[in-house]
Amino acid sequence: MSSGLSLSGVHRSFQQGAAYLHVLRGLNLNVARGEVVALVGPSGAGKSTLLHIAGLLEKSDQGQVMLDGEDCGGLDDERRTELRRTHLGFVYQFHHLLPEFTALENIVVPQMIAGKSKADAQTRGRQLLTQMGLADRADHRPGQLSGGEQQRVAIGRALANSPTVLLADEPTGNLDPDTADGVFAQLVSLAKNQGLAALIATHNPALAARMDRTVRMEHGVLVQA
Repeated sequence: MSSGLSLSGVHRSFQQGAAYLHVLRGLNLNVARGEVVALVGPSGAGKSTLLHIAGLLEKSDQGQVMLDGEDCGGLDDERRTELRRTHLGFVYQFHHLLPEFTALENIVVPQMIAGKSKADAQTRGRQLLTQMGLADRADHRPGQLSGGEQQRVAIGRALANSPTVLLADEPTGNLDPDTADGVFAQLVSLAKNQGLAALIATHNPALAARMDRTVRMEHGVLVQA
């Protein structure tokens, strides 16, 4: 399997007064296309920082970030934004859907921003909603959907532009256990079917055990759990 995401020797520190907090210390990680990897570790261990760097939302102090074979270290902001739009999908603990738009429109908008026609974007959006069992909820706004349905729409939005890499930060952390189980199963199924390199941060050991492998944050580096 080809590598969708590769991080090598990544360092990240934050200044706190006169001192520096070293969050990532020469971190290395490879996630192949078609692979779903669980990212675990205690709160404050740096999981979100890792996801932000992998998602090109912030830059590392040192090290290499490769996305679908492209070295992202020296890219300007315009190219990084383009890659986030076309090669990366993000799912967060809270859905962050646009409340004034329908479920379908929330999936259509990022596609149109990426340059797809409205008709093609709607076709793709309806396809994703159907795959997640939400075909009959396409015209409902987020306030008319359950928590699990809202998160499914958020997953559809993340996958709308057929990204190479999917990054998820506690994607079921705000759901009850039964709903979380169903949403997670659909997330993994879609990621696998589309051949994504998926990195999913979770505190849930049962969900982590259902992924291809688990890596743990310890002292700013990753180890096999």
